[in-house]
Amino acid sequence: MLMHAPVSAVRAAGYSLREGSPEFDDLGPALDEAEALGVNVVELPAYAWHLIVGGKVLDDRVADLGRALAGRALGYTVHGPLSINLMDIPERLERHEAVLKASIEISAEIGASHLVMHTGMVRDPQDDIEVAYSRQRDALIRAGDIAAALGVTLCVENVFRFNGVRETATPSKLAGELDAIDHKAVKATLDFSHAYIRCAENRLDPAAEIAALAPHAVHLHLHDSFGRPGELWTFDPAEAAAFGEGDLHLPIGWGAIDWDGLVEACHFPPETIAIMELNPRHWRELAAQIPVLGALAVRFRVTSAQPA
Repeated sequence: MLMHAPVSAVRAAGYSLREGSPEFDDLGPALDEAEALGVNVVELPAYAWHLIVGGKVLDDRVADLGRALAGRALGYTVHGPLSINLMDIPERLERHEAVLKASIEISAEIGASHLVMHTGMVRDPQDDIEVAYSRQRDALIRAGDIAAALGVTLCVENVFRFNGVRETATPSKLAGELDAIDHKAVKATLDFSHAYIRCAENRLDPAAEIAALAPHAVHLHLHDSFGRPGELWTFDPAEAAAFGEGDLHLPIGWGAIDWDGLVEACHFPPETIAIMELNPRHWRELAAQIPVLGALAVRFRVTSAQPA
């Protein structure tokens, strides 16, 4: 029999870098900033860099990236292409899997422990939703086998419905899918703000939904919002912030997420990494947010399975 013994704090905490130049010529100063701020991990926005073309890795560019990252007192995670969708129609699935495989290979090449990918979405009005979930499970198992062989963990991130999406998993649904897959290299990225927005769409309890996904979440995305889906027409992103609508990526504490309640509700795996995702519009708040991030990260409870 196994029991869960409490362990204090997550393994590492840091933040996602701004997208920057696709030639990595501003990456050095960004890493200097991270080291000066004292974080121990940063997330790399690989989705915005030209590292893959037609599903194939551009090896020379990945080598350039590796040189830019070398010699730093930092760990790395990677955010892969946001458009990977393993619930897409069968005719397009092979292309999604090719880009995911390339992203896994890039992550392994640069020594990144986690690759973040978004959970799937159903847009096609004729597609059967449960069949689409089945496609995603099968594809994640295939990708998980590749990731495991290369020492990378796939971290499937919960999202919300947007731009005509019919279906995407609630946090508890994603937890159930990961239970069904039961793969050592396929875990979750828990995005708290995304969860609040998705729960508002279906009038679900966000604390209960988030707590359901937490045991799978070896990767956290921390940023604030008001948990409201975007409903109003706004001209500029600053207007969306003014109305408190949508996925705002606000500094922690600016929105309405109940961080204290979530600290009490959630238990995470001991290998969990916490990443703050700050909208570049709020970058002036970064230095002030690092101690806020650190104080929150050390409050999150993690558990390890031990023999009873």
